[in-house]
Amino acid sequence: MKIQIVGYSGSGKSTLASYLAEQKKLPLLFLDSVQFTQNWQERDFAEKEELVQTFLQQSAWIIDGNYQTLFFEERIAAADQIIIMTFSRFAALWRVFKRYLTYRGKTRPSMAEGNPEKLDWDFIWWVLYQGRTKERRQMFTDIQQGYPQKVVLIKNQKQLDAFYQKIS
Repeated sequence: MKIQIVGYSGSGKSTLASYLAEQKKLPLLFLDSVQFTQNWQERDFAEKEELVQTFLQQSAWIIDGNYQTLFFEERIAAADQIIIMTFSRFAALWRVFKRYLTYRGKTRPSMAEGNPEKLDWDFIWWVLYQGRTKERRQMFTDIQQGYPQKVVLIKNQKQLDAFYQKIS
């Protein structure tokens, strides 16, 4: 089984990916941990590509994250299931705020070690606006139209709760 989880920041992608990996005993790759090394430094692009390409060679996996420059089309095509999480702006911001309170001063499990959780204006702007561009919305629509048989769309907490119930 190969599962790709994409969506807006703060929608719960990493939490769901962790749960699915534990339940299904599948290897999990958080693309945030590929993107950043310690102190929020971006990893060299060739190294990022190598990490993702190596992970994709496994017979089963879960990948959490969008990162269109990291074999996005290949991940989407190879996935048996694609979960798209599109919580509203303010629901996502609330979730990001709760995550910050939980991990403040610590590195969350979905991030490379040495990157303490932070909540700054740049990230708030990303959650509310910059990460929700017309192009990003179109990307999610294109995935749904191109792979309707394998897409699960989760727009809110009620749908997420129902999805957790279904897989438990």
